[in-house]
Amino acid sequence: MRLSFSPQYIQSAYGFDTTRKAGWVAESLQGTPIAGVELVAPAPLTVGDVALVHSPEYVDALRTGTPLPLAESMGFDWDPGVWPMVAASNGGVLAAARAALQDGVAGSLSSGLHHAKYDMGDGFCAINGLAVTAKQLLAEGAVSSVLIIDVDAHFGGGTAQLIADDPRIAHVDVSVDPFDCYGGYPNSSLYEVLDSDDYLPTIEAALAGADGVRGFDLCLLNAGVDPHQNCDNGGMTGIDATTLASREALIFEYLAGRGIPAAFVLAGGYVGSELSRSALVGLHRITISRAAKSLC
Repeated sequence: MRLSFSPQYIQSAYGFDTTRKAGWVAESLQGTPIAGVELVAPAPLTVGDVALVHSPEYVDALRTGTPLPLAESMGFDWDPGVWPMVAASNGGVLAAARAALQDGVAGSLSSGLHHAKYDMGDGFCAINGLAVTAKQLLAEGAVSSVLIIDVDAHFGGGTAQLIADDPRIAHVDVSVDPFDCYGGYPNSSLYEVLDSDDYLPTIEAALAGADGVRGFDLCLLNAGVDPHQNCDNGGMTGIDATTLASREALIFEYLAGRGIPAAFVLAGGYVGSELSRSALVGLHRITISRAAKSLC
């Protein structure tokens, strides 16, 4: 299974989980490999790729740092490494999708995607690589329909906004935290979980709802582990590593059973008072392991 990563994913000077954990996970995989997983360096997105979903003014701000408030609208400090970082990590999403179309399943150690809006960043997300990838592959004719499954702890309001003009993209969004909630987008379906006992049944219901829409040529999975109960930013009591493993099994079995190629990204997950770096990496390894297993 091809898994996109390059050192550019962690190139910005500003250091926190979204700008660093791809390196932590890559280091873990190099030290303790998962059978069948191969790290591959993707081509970065071009300015033209990003302009498929983001405004020229915002793209220029990310590249140049001017105006600074716009360049930092994602929520972290701008420096010259920001553009190479986000171009590379979001290029990894596109590369993973292309690999999935060939191999069945692929991934990228990318995060910081689904809150980014047309003309600004938001919620630690600078470029919405999910929307870029869907629209690029549709424009090329590589696919005729795309399903985006978002199981990050928070809603993906940026994704909902950016795909609203294209009915060929369906968006299933299961959240345990109301941040970036939205409404009024016909091709996005929201599922808010208020009790951990309802989490897996809601995942099943969301998948069943997608099943009734149409067949899909590709799935992009935003596989955040921040619903975990020990994650300070989005976690829900009662959702543990076993729950997340069951979630990934449900999703990958659903996709495999329908022959839908799947490209996944890490999405949310944050070190905090109850979640160490090594424990966070272990949670992301659950997704990678389950994805690799689906190819066996």
